Amino acid sequence: MSRTLSAYQQRVIGCLLEKEVTTPEQYPLTLNALTTAVNQKSNREPVYEMADSEVLDIVESLIARRLVSLQEGSGGRVSKYQHRFCNTQFGDLTLSEPQKAILCVMLLRGAQTPGELRTRTQRLYAFNRVEDVERTLADMIASNWIKKLPREAGKRESRYQHLFADGVNTPSHSVPQEESELTTDASLVMRVSALEQEVAELRQRLEAVLER
Repeated sequence: MSRTLSAYQQRVIGCLLEKEVTTPEQYPLTLNALTTAVNQKSNREPVYEMADSEVLDIVESLIARRLVSLQEGSGGRVSKYQHRFCNTQFGDLTLSEPQKAILCVMLLRGAQTPGELRTRTQRLYAFNRVEDVERTLADMIASNWIKKLPREAGKRESRYQHLFADGVNTPSHSVPQEESELTTDASLVMRVSALEQEVAELRQRLEAVLER
């Protein structure tokens, strides 16, 4: 089964992997919840502004490739979607919890350093030390799932990138960087991002209550 993904497909799979762990009570996701996750302004790079219909097109392309499955709603219940990307009976890609956390964050945010990965995977898997991240990255390189990029001039750490991209440039559907940056004050950015994420997850929980 081919797992090379376009930029939008990476975002959808990354969101399903993330919400499977962070909001298991809401997983699988409704189309509305998945669109909210795709367009989430925190923990995403780049930030997208996609309509439900656009997300549905991406989901259907993944269903056709057997990387996502539809859970039909019954009795008027809303249909939901779940990934079949890894750790399922339908494929041979099996990841450990730390490997899955790293790959999920890479699908959502692109290439990152070990330090960034340790910080950004905390809600998915708690690495005790950066060395633990580096050890996991080495295992993933050996499995040909990621690669280490050349260290950029002036940078202390090299970044790592997953190898599931199809090689096509990110579509011009993302919000310009200057619009997605709420402020240059780092502490305020973190506070606003955390609040936005809480609102998105509360919205998902409310939808589930209304469905019941």
